[in-house]
Amino acid sequence: MRGERKVQRHLISDGRQSVTILDLGCATQSWMVHHRGQDVPVVLGYADPDAYRANPDFLGVIVGRMAGRTAGAAFEMDGERWALDCNEPPHHLHGGGRGLHTRQWGMEPDGERAVRLSLVSPHGEQGCPGRLDLTVDISLQDGWLVYDMQAVADRPTPVSLAQHSYYNLAGSGRIRDHHLTVPAGQYLPVDGDLVARGGLESVGGQPFDCRSAQVIADTDPEERGVDMTFAGLEATPDHPVRLIAPNGLALEMISDQPCLQYYTSGNLRPRHGADHGPGQGVCLEPQGYPNAINAGYPLSLATPEQPYHQVLRVRIGEAV
Repeated sequence: MRGERKVQRHLISDGRQSVTILDLGCATQSWMVHHRGQDVPVVLGYADPDAYRANPDFLGVIVGRMAGRTAGAAFEMDGERWALDCNEPPHHLHGGGRGLHTRQWGMEPDGERAVRLSLVSPHGEQGCPGRLDLTVDISLQDGWLVYDMQAVADRPTPVSLAQHSYYNLAGSGRIRDHHLTVPAGQYLPVDGDLVARGGLESVGGQPFDCRSAQVIADTDPEERGVDMTFAGLEATPDHPVRLIAPNGLALEMISDQPCLQYYTSGNLRPRHGADHGPGQGVCLEPQGYPNAINAGYPLSLATPEQPYHQVLRVRIGEAV
């Protein structure tokens, strides 16, 4: 389109794995892991970088300002009402139709193992108050892919970012045979529109209780697709989120966020020449509480005195 600049990409590699990052949406376009003599693509993506200009499934991007669904596409803060982009009527999802995932960020490569992306989100963008100065540093560190996300605000404003890769450690096919472990004992109950309205429930007795390893198929026995939020997440080096595939590849994820969105791609559709379909990827999205500002959950804020900061670490290698 007229006025759009060429999408830039940067490859980071440590010899065992390589990750391609785009300036459009901070997208992780591809992640190749060398395993048993071959390179396995472990995230879903589009071959053409320009395809990410039309990416309604949010493949690989950083979403926000507010990840998840915000009820009624609006909120009140300090006595003022803010109307958000209503991209999942009547609600707001992942920053709306012109969220951070649609913007071209500044890109500064830092050698073969790191890249910095930066963006200014002006006051009123997406319907949110305040200017945000955002940076995302993406690097390979001792085998871990690290996303270090920061946002500096000129006034208090809600911020909750999420990295939105679709993982498939087998490289293709469905993910129902992957095993998942999530160190979280609670989840957020939702209404018929999948909007969290308040309260917490125990995962005990639920098919998606993944405190010990569960086959993804068993978390979704009726194959309707899962799109739910774990709460009380404690994803630490000793107890990470784990995803293990039958081919022997395993993912470990460490996060400082309180929630994890678990989505088995039930609405994923083929686009841009890729044959991605429902159930062919799983999203594991650490984030703050969705709809927190309306539902009374702890609110993730950026203020001039306290910038927003999130660190996500993901490692994929041989299962042990």
